[in-house]
Amino acid sequence: MESESNIPRAPTPIPMMQFNENTKKDQNETNHNLTALNLSWCFGYNKNIGIQNLCINESKKLFFASSHIGVVNDFASNEQKLLQGHRNFISCCAVSEDKRWLVTADAGNDSTIIVWDLNSYVPVQTYFNSHLEGTLSVAITPDSKYLASISAQYPQVLAVWEWTTDSEVPICTAELDPEYGPQSNIRFNLENTFQIVTNSYSQTIFYEWSFDQGFVYYAPVLNDTTFNKPVGRLTQSIFQLNSSRALSATSLGNIVVWETADTKGASKANKKAFKLFKFQDKAINVLKLMNEFIVIGDSEGHVKFVDQQLHILMWFKHFNLGPINSLSFSQTTKDFKPTIDFSVVDNDATIEYEKFVCKDFIIGATTGVVGHITQSGSKIDIISKASDNSVIALDTHPSLTRICFGNSTGYLQLWDYETKIMLCSRNFNRSLQITCIKFNPKGDLIAIGFHNGQMQIIDSISLDDCLNSPFIYSKDSITHIEFSEDSSFLATAEADFTVSVYKYNFMSDRDNMKIASEPYTFLGRYRAHYKEIVSLMFGIYPDNGEIRLFSLGKDRVLVEYDLINSNYDDLLIKEKTKIEQYAVPLAMAWHPPTSTESFVVTINNEWKYKIYNSITKMCRKTLLGPTFGSFLKKIAILPTQGQLTENRYMIYITEDKLGLQKFPLTGNPFDSVAIFSHPDGVANFKSSYDGKYLFTAGGENNNLFMWNINLKALEAQSVLGGADLKPFYGLIEGGREGEFFKEMRELFYYSQLRHHGLNENTQRAIKLTIPLSEIPFVMRGLGFYPTEQELQTHGEHMTDYELADCISNLLHLNKDVEDFTKEEISSLIDRNFPEELSVDKFMSDILGVPADDFDQILNTWERIKQANTPRVKSFTD
Repeated sequence: MESESNIPRAPTPIPMMQFNENTKKDQNETNHNLTALNLSWCFGYNKNIGIQNLCINESKKLFFASSHIGVVNDFASNEQKLLQGHRNFISCCAVSEDKRWLVTADAGNDSTIIVWDLNSYVPVQTYFNSHLEGTLSVAITPDSKYLASISAQYPQVLAVWEWTTDSEVPICTAELDPEYGPQSNIRFNLENTFQIVTNSYSQTIFYEWSFDQGFVYYAPVLNDTTFNKPVGRLTQSIFQLNSSRALSATSLGNIVVWETADTKGASKANKKAFKLFKFQDKAINVLKLMNEFIVIGDSEGHVKFVDQQLHILMWFKHFNLGPINSLSFSQTTKDFKPTIDFSVVDNDATIEYEKFVCKDFIIGATTGVVGHITQSGSKIDIISKASDNSVIALDTHPSLTRICFGNSTGYLQLWDYETKIMLCSRNFNRSLQITCIKFNPKGDLIAIGFHNGQMQIIDSISLDDCLNSPFIYSKDSITHIEFSEDSSFLATAEADFTVSVYKYNFMSDRDNMKIASEPYTFLGRYRAHYKEIVSLMFGIYPDNGEIRLFSLGKDRVLVEYDLINSNYDDLLIKEKTKIEQYAVPLAMAWHPPTSTESFVVTINNEWKYKIYNSITKMCRKTLLGPTFGSFLKKIAILPTQGQLTENRYMIYITEDKLGLQKFPLTGNPFDSVAIFSHPDGVANFKSSYDGKYLFTAGGENNNLFMWNINLKALEAQSVLGGADLKPFYGLIEGGREGEFFKEMRELFYYSQLRHHGLNENTQRAIKLTIPLSEIPFVMRGLGFYPTEQELQTHGEHMTDYELADCISNLLHLNKDVEDFTKEEISSLIDRNFPEELSVDKFMSDILGVPADDFDQILNTWERIKQANTPRVKSFTD
C-alpha cells in the first residue's frame, strides 16, 4: 500500500458541516452524572476499524469507536450517545442491514463481544471471553440472526454465534492454521448466510458451515507464480451476487476472481483463483456490495461503482479526503422517496444517458477526515477532521471554553468544547511531532514544543506564528512548558534533563498592537538533573511576590532557580534539595493555600504523597496516596471559581486511569476516586479553567476524552466511608479485628511501659498518645526498619502547633501538665535552660530550626498561650 506519509492531508476549502449551536448543552446530565467522573464527549476515532453509517431515510447518524468507547454521533444536532461496556480497545464492529443492531468487539484480556440495540442504546447480548485474546473481526448476517467472529490469538479461531438465543457458546468453530496469516477481514455471503469468506494479507479462506457438521473450509493457493504477475497484499473480499464467484482486492490495484473449483462437488466453498484482473494502479482499500453495485474505495481517495461484470458505472475523484479505509451506505425504507436534484447529478456515461443514482454514503479516510456524500455523489459535507495520529499534547484556555491539542504529525486543532465545534486548525511539518502545548495566563499566546527541541509561539486565535523563527536552543524533545503567573517568564524542560528559561520582552506591547519585537527572548538554560524531569512549575514568594521556578526530577532532586539574578545565557541555581532517599518522585504541584506557609505536594513510586515547605524544603507530612494498580504519573490542582478557602480538589492520572482527590490530604482511601479512562494508557490530561471538565489524551490511539466532574459524588463517597479512623481500618490486613491490629495495640501499650521504665513499681497512667521518641521502636516492632533519614523526615512532619508541642516535650513541660501552675512552669524553664542558652540559640543549634521560622514559631506559641491551651505551656513566658 502506498505510504501515508506521502499523501497530503485533506484540503481545507471544503466547509465543515454547520451544526445547530442552540442544541441543549446539558442534555440528560442529571441522569448521567451519578459518579464523580462522567464521560461526556469523544474527540477522534479508531480510524483502522472505520465508520458505520446509521442513517435511515433523513436521519443523520453514524457510529465510530473511540478507544474502548462506542460512539453514536448525530451529526445533524451534534450530539453523541456513548456506548460504554468494553475493557479494551475496540478492534472491530459491524451493523445490521436495517441499522437496528450494532456489534462491537475488543481485543485483549477480559474481552467481550457486545450486541447493542440502536433504538435504546443498551446492550442486549454480551459474550464474555469469547476468544482468549479478543476478537480481530466480526460480521453479522443480512437477517441479523447470526454473528461470525475471528479471534486475535494464534492459532486463530472462527466462530458463528446465534446471538438471539440464551446460549453462551458458539454454534460451531474452526481452528485455522497459523500459516494462513492473521485473518483480519470477514464477510457473509448475502445470498447464503451459511457461506463465509475471510482473508489475511496473503491468504483467502472460504467456509461453509452447518448446525450438524460445523465448518468445512478451503484455503486456495494464490501467489505471484499463480498468474505469473505480482498479486500484492489482499485487503478485502466479498461474494458476488447471483453468482458462485467471489472477489478479493489487493494493494496493487488488482482484483482476484475466485470460482468454484468443483461444480459437481458438495461444497461451493471449494474455490480456486480463476483470474487476476488489473483494475487500477492504486491500492484498493475497500471492496463491498451496495444493492447491485460493487463499490471500490482506494488509496487515492477515489470511489468507483462497478457492476457485477466489473464494468465501471461511476467514478468519483473530487472528494479529496485522503486514502479511503471505510465506506458505509445509508438505509431507506420502502415508503421513503428521497429528494434528488437531478440538475447536479452526473450521468453514468460520457454520452447522453440516464442519471446515476445511488444511496447517500459516509467515507472514512486514513487522514482522520469523515465525509458525508449526498445527492448521488454530487455533494459532500465534512463531518469531522479528527487527528490521524497519536495525541499527547493539550491545554485549555485560561478564561474561555477552548481546548488546543496537537498530534505526532504536526496537526494542531483549536476547539470550543462547549459547542463541540472546531474553530481553527493548522498543519505544521509532518516531521514535527508536537509534544507540548501551553496557553499563557492571558490566553492570547500559545507555546508549542516539538520533538526535535524547537519551540514556536503562536497567536491563540489565528494560530499564526508570533516568532520570526522558532527557538532552537533545546537539543532534545521538549517535555514541559510553563508560563509564570504574570507571563514575565517562560520555561521549558527537555528530555536531556535541561531547563531553559525565556524572558518576556517588555518592548513588545501586545495590548496596544504595537509589537516592537518578538514576545520572548532567551535567558538561559541549565542541566540541573541527571535523570528525567517529571515536573516544572512557577510560583511566587509569599512575602515579596517574587517569581520562583522549580523543577523536580527522577534523580530525587528538587531544584529552585534564581530568576532575579540570572543574566543572558547565565541561568543560576538558587538551591538544590534531595527530597527522597529511595523512593522516586513522579509528579509535583502547588498545595492549595491553607496558612501563611506555602507548600508543594509530590507523589512518589511508593504511592505516597509528601508535603514540603516551599521555603525550607522540609517535609511536613507523608500520606498514603491513591492505590489503583499503577503509580500516579501526573497531578494538578483543580481550578475553582469560588473562594480559595472552600473545598479544594486535585486531579491525577495513572497508567490507564483518571482520578480525583479531595483535600486536605489524610490518606483516607474514600477521599479519592479513579475511573478507567484509556486502556492503552493515558498520555496527558488537563482541566477546564472553571474546574467543570477534564480532558484526557490517549496517546498512541489518537483519542481525546472530555469528562464532566461531579464533586458531590466524591463528597458523598467520603461521608459514606466513615468518620475518624473507620476509613483507615480497611487498610490494615484483617481490619480492626485482625491479628495485625491486635499486635499494634499491644505495641502501643508496651511503648508506654518502655518509655516510663520497665522496672518502675509506681502506678502507671495510660495515655492516648505515645512519645515521639517511641515511634521508631514501634515501627521496628511491626517489621519496618526506617533509616536515619526517614526518621529525620518523620521528625519534620509537624505543623507549628506540633512543633511547639514537641519542644515542650523535649523540656519535659508536658508531664502531668494539668498539675502545673504558670509559676511552676517558669521554675522548670529556669532549671532546664542554662543562662547562656537563649531561645533562639536553642532552636537553631539544638533543634536545627531555620532562623527564618523563628518568628512564625514564636507567634504560634503566643497564640497557644492566649488560647489557654492546657496541653502545651509556652516557655516563652
